[in-house]
Amino acid sequence: MKHSHTSTELTMLGTGNAAVTRCYNTCFALRHGSQVLLVDAGGGNGILPRLEAAGIRLPEITELFLTHTHTDHILGAVWVLRMLAQGINSGQFTAHLRLLSHPAGLEALDTICRLTLPPKVCARIGNDIEYVPLSDGAAFTAAGMQGSAFDIGSSKAKQFGFRLALPDGKSLVCLGDEPFSERNRAMVEHADWLLCEAFCCYADKERFKPYEKHHSTALDAGRLAARLDVKNLLLYHTEDSDLPNRSRRYTAEAATCFSGRIEVPEDGQTITL
Repeated sequence: MKHSHTSTELTMLGTGNAAVTRCYNTCFALRHGSQVLLVDAGGGNGILPRLEAAGIRLPEITELFLTHTHTDHILGAVWVLRMLAQGINSGQFTAHLRLLSHPAGLEALDTICRLTLPPKVCARIGNDIEYVPLSDGAAFTAAGMQGSAFDIGSSKAKQFGFRLALPDGKSLVCLGDEPFSERNRAMVEHADWLLCEAFCCYADKERFKPYEKHHSTALDAGRLAARLDVKNLLLYHTEDSDLPNRSRRYTAEAATCFSGRIEVPEDGQTITL
């Protein structure tokens, strides 16, 4: 598969929240040239066929940004580390993966790996698999792009989002999977792309109880995008009760208050940014 060296491609490997069964948990890949930044990895080894279907080889993943330690985000990372280390050990390929997260995220991932993976796999940690702890506001490089991490102010597990400068001068902001906090306005405002969770449509709030779970609706995301003057809005981390009509319904609701481009991708869909 050929890839442009001037554009950045975003592939949504999974689009669902923690409880979905009809799609995979939310995680995505950003490709620039031959390098790939993987953001979270979903809740299990389902990440492996999704990467394969997207044409992403493990050695191409130069960084993995772990937003937080919930099972639907961290457990797939264990499988990525396992298969990457096994490939290196067998001589199948050479690779170097940098794991980016706040210290609590890296500590949790390291603990799970050392409790569940063979010693030969864990031996690659600290060598070919490098931990890069991030603090609130820290600058980082991923897939050749410059980013800034920020604490989203989670009411649950500590969670980091990021703002990334794309090679063409555009900006992409990942808000994680909880609502926007005003403390991060400077990181989010005027973004070209805003990746925002939308647990359900506002019309279905009584059924799915998003606010009790500290989540947003498609309507909330549309209002946020309009208020913060972003250009393109991408919605993810949704329920999966009606996947055939999800994009139409979520887009229509967000569009009632946001006039920019709205994407509600399916698992495996690639968007050129």
